[in-house]
Amino acid sequence: MYSARVTISESTSERLIESTRELLWERGYVGTSPKAILERSGAGQGSMYHHFRGKPDLALTAIRRTAEELRATAEGVLRGPGTPYERIEAYLLRERDVLRGCPVGRLTMDPDVIASDELRAPVDATLDAIRELIAGIVEEGKEQGQFAPSLDGEEIAATVLATVQGGYVLARAAGSPTAFDAGVRGLLSLLASR
Repeated sequence: MYSARVTISESTSERLIESTRELLWERGYVGTSPKAILERSGAGQGSMYHHFRGKPDLALTAIRRTAEELRATAEGVLRGPGTPYERIEAYLLRERDVLRGCPVGRLTMDPDVIASDELRAPVDATLDAIRELIAGIVEEGKEQGQFAPSLDGEEIAATVLATVQGGYVLARAAGSPTAFDAGVRGLLSLLASR
C-alpha cells in the first residue's frame, strides 16, 4: 500500500512534467523558466529540484513524453486498418490543433533544444520512426500496385512529414488551417494518381 506522501509526490512530479510539456509547446525552452513551470503546476518552490536535477532534466523528461505520445498516435493511425493509401490518408487527415502546431516539430525550431544532443535526440528519433514507418507503407503500396513503382518510399515519407510540418507553419502564419488542408489535399492527390 502506497502512503499519501508517495501519491502526493507522484502527483507533483506529474504536474511538473505536464506543465513543462505545455510551456515548451507554447514558449520554447528559453521561455520555459523554472518560475513559470512552478506557477503553472501549482507546485512548491523546491518541488522541481526534489523530483528532477533541474530544468534540463525536467525538460528532457517532458520532451521524451511528448515525443512518445506523438509517436504512439502516429503509429496507431499508420498501423491501423486499410490499404497503404488509406493509412497515409488517415495520418494526414487525423484531427490536429493545426494553429497550435506540432509539439515535437516546434521543438526543432528551438535553438536551445537543437544545440543539445540530449534534448534533440527524442525529437529526432520520433521523426525518424514516423518517417521509416511511412516509407515502409509506401513500399507495401508499391508491391500491391497501389503506388507507382517509380516512387521512392524514403522520399515520399520525407514529403509526408514535410507537408505536415510545413503545413503547420503556413497555417500559423496565415492564422487559418486552410494552408495546412490545401497541402494535405495536394499531397493526397499526387499519391492517388499513379
